Amino acid sequence: MNDEGVIDLVALLRTAGLAVPVGSVISFVEAVGLVNNDLRSMYWAGRATLAHSPVDIELYDLVFRHWILGTEIALSQSSIVKSDQPIIADDEELDSEQKESVDVETDDVAVLRFSRTETLHSADFASLNDDERAEADRVIATMRISAVTRASRRRRPSRRSYGTLDLRRTIRESLRTGGEPLRLRTLQRTRVPRRVVIIADISGSMASYSRSLIRYAHAAVSVGTKVEAFALGTRLTRLTRELSTRDPDKAMQRAAGSVEDWSGGTRLGEGIARFNDDWGTKGMARGAIVVILSDGWDRGDPEFLASEMARLSRVTHKIVWVNPLKATDGYAPLARGMAAALPFVDEFIEGHSLDALDRLSAVVAGGGPRPVRSMAVLQRTEVN
Repeated sequence: MNDEGVIDLVALLRTAGLAVPVGSVISFVEAVGLVNNDLRSMYWAGRATLAHSPVDIELYDLVFRHWILGTEIALSQSSIVKSDQPIIADDEELDSEQKESVDVETDDVAVLRFSRTETLHSADFASLNDDERAEADRVIATMRISAVTRASRRRRPSRRSYGTLDLRRTIRESLRTGGEPLRLRTLQRTRVPRRVVIIADISGSMASYSRSLIRYAHAAVSVGTKVEAFALGTRLTRLTRELSTRDPDKAMQRAAGSVEDWSGGTRLGEGIARFNDDWGTKGMARGAIVVILSDGWDRGDPEFLASEMARLSRVTHKIVWVNPLKATDGYAPLARGMAAALPFVDEFIEGHSLDALDRLSAVVAGGGPRPVRSMAVLQRTEVN
């Protein structure tokens, strides 16, 4: 396919009403240059780079067929937008009349099917309407956190022939053979999941996301025996007991009744300091995975926040900072609080959608050693 062919296809797609940005066109041209020069390869290259939803794929197929075969179809944008083509969600219950209309097969009517849940997964929480938010809440309620494990001090009987000698079991079994230990029994260390601590920012700047993030914390606390949850605004409030119930709505009501500074200001430094003093350095954060859900806006002193983050980083296994604003085009961590905390963060990820929360669960469950910090960060930690 030459460049003129690409331009013609893109022009037809845009005329039909498909949004094709310049970046997608560049990706399409690059993909065409890498695949075989046949229609099948060109079709899949265009579908992968130019169509981004079930409706886009149907429209792309229609336009591609016209471009190749010259099929007579209406390509005006108004005809596409005002089309009577039915669109049905796969996860939507249909009444009898709808089912009868869908079952009627004609040459002029095509039924497009899509999953509302899959569409929601990439949507920003701030852009959801009431119905979509309710559906997203149901999806969040099914999410689970499985933390990476660590070696415990406890030991259990092992079938291996090597390891720590289990003297008591070895001697007890030797009694069956006249006191001769014919087989040495051993012990091995057990593995237990690390504790997960979730600190959710509930300030006014996080109002569009705090509800969904607290529901995510509930999903983790309600089924996890080693998960702690806190709400952070102008003060720090422990919510583990309130979120321990299995009913999400009841848990949210109990949390709302316990938190006095919902949608207020943010004092990240003071909140992290109280966590360190009352819970963190006393054992809760030791070897734990600490997840901070915040946009990084802070009214306090950034140097104080940096010193408290340094204290926290010395006792935790990993610090994960989840910032919904990170998904914004051109985002840079310029907020004073975010810039002060970032040197002590091991994982810095997005938190604006269901897909982002899935990635958070994967990060918490991921293994591997803790990242080695730069010398500059280590020196700053020692000074503070």
